[in-house]
Amino acid sequence: MTNDTASAPGTPPDSRLEVRDVSGQLQARCSLWWKSTLRVDGRPAGLIGNYDATDAEAAATLLRQACDQLRDHGCTLVVGPMDGSTWGSYRFVTGGTDDPPFFLEPSHPPEWPAHFEAAGFAPLARYYSTITDDLDGPDPKTDRAEERLAASGCLIRHLDLSRLDEELRSIHRVTLDAFQHAFLYQPISFDAFAAAQAKLAPLLRPELVLMAERNGELVGFVFAIPDILQAQRGLAPDTVIIKTLAVLPGRAQAGLGVVLVRRLHRAARELGFRRVIHALMHEANSSQNICCHASRLLRQYTLFARTP
Repeated sequence: MTNDTASAPGTPPDSRLEVRDVSGQLQARCSLWWKSTLRVDGRPAGLIGNYDATDAEAAATLLRQACDQLRDHGCTLVVGPMDGSTWGSYRFVTGGTDDPPFFLEPSHPPEWPAHFEAAGFAPLARYYSTITDDLDGPDPKTDRAEERLAASGCLIRHLDLSRLDEELRSIHRVTLDAFQHAFLYQPISFDAFAAAQAKLAPLLRPELVLMAERNGELVGFVFAIPDILQAQRGLAPDTVIIKTLAVLPGRAQAGLGVVLVRRLHRAARELGFRRVIHALMHEANSSQNICCHASRLLRQYTLFARTP
């Protein structure tokens, strides 16, 4: 993976493909990206995203053509589904419970992963979401970490909506540093980052975005939002989704992740929420160890790849 700045979320694809039947009815479509700076184990990767298919044979034709086109543009690995980068929508749901989808979770017909597998794709990475209703359980280890961090001058506060632009700049900086070595991560400019977050601004509850600072500088944060899909189903929202947990590398921040998560759990409970979803964690991500205490598996996701 390179350190070049990736395109903004929503950047137009380099190509679009469609498969139609003899009557002109659309049966399958996708978008392709080959100008991305994404590399996997040193290999230039092309992306298949914006995937949609209503017919398995049409899907096979579409994916074969997509792989051929990406190969012709120099890609030695094809990754999908991914809409341009990990800042866009990516991954298929491939397991878990029958609980309804939560806000920002991938949602698609259940046969789509089989389309990719039939076209020769295999899992490249797996991800998980867990859920917990134990929002105030005792944890002496976290208590000690909180005491140690407080003694080092680390303070935790809520997001300040009155200076949201400044807050987002600090969050963007920590995100770049915290995830620079994360699998498939590509950095983006602040303008692109702010544009992506602007869509969530109306949903923000300051109490659910916790900022950890030392000497006035942000060193970590946890970003959570209510599950608005519950309200759309006619239910009173009782669930909060942890969208991002990021902590700067270094021994000075040891234990900060678990402290932020526990503070978030308590904040959610105090606001009347009953459950917290720890969303879309990579299987090798240390946040799984942080977030999975007293949690149960909610969903599994898979990102696929193949040699074209």
